[in-house]
Amino acid sequence: MPEPLTLGFDTSAAHCAAALVSGDEILATESAAMDRGQAEALFPMLDKLLRGAGRDWADLAAIGVGIGPGNFTGIRISVSAARGLALSLGVPAIGVSTFDALASSQGSAPWVAVDGPRETAYLQRRDQEGAVPTIVPRTGIASLSGTVINARDMAPADLAIAIARIAGRRSDTPQPRPAPMYIRPADAAPMRDRPPAILP
Repeated sequence: MPEPLTLGFDTSAAHCAAALVSGDEILATESAAMDRGQAEALFPMLDKLLRGAGRDWADLAAIGVGIGPGNFTGIRISVSAARGLALSLGVPAIGVSTFDALASSQGSAPWVAVDGPRETAYLQRRDQEGAVPTIVPRTGIASLSGTVINARDMAPADLAIAIARIAGRRSDTPQPRPAPMYIRPADAAPMRDRPPAILP
């Protein structure tokens, strides 16, 4: 009997990527590099992915979504899409951090890292899943003892595959709703000026 189908996708960086897996079997992948436009590209990509594999939305047993860290807007796009799909399809949506996706890859590197803004990086030990990452200068990564798996070295399609596989494994147990992983506050701040008066 085939394993249940899991759809995984990610728009946390300058890409839109998706994968359809059945257990550990990869059925299809799609990815495209893009600095913006993920909101418009995501659902056509997911639909193309499913149709190309001869499957339909109703065939899905779970949805995995990348929750970052990464681009604030990109993460919100994916998380909102996953929550909406889960609600409409009646399947669980499972959030998977980029750290967990990186840690699931092959190799023995003790550290996983995701580039942050202004020449910083978010860093986590591979064996400390769920721990709060630290923010370090990118130049400081080279001084770490042991090698580092960096998100920039992982192809977006491979990231989507890892997200889908992890979500499939977690779907048997209750999971919290996906929520963005924001490690630092947004650069944009609320407007401090007084709002204009509304005339009667």
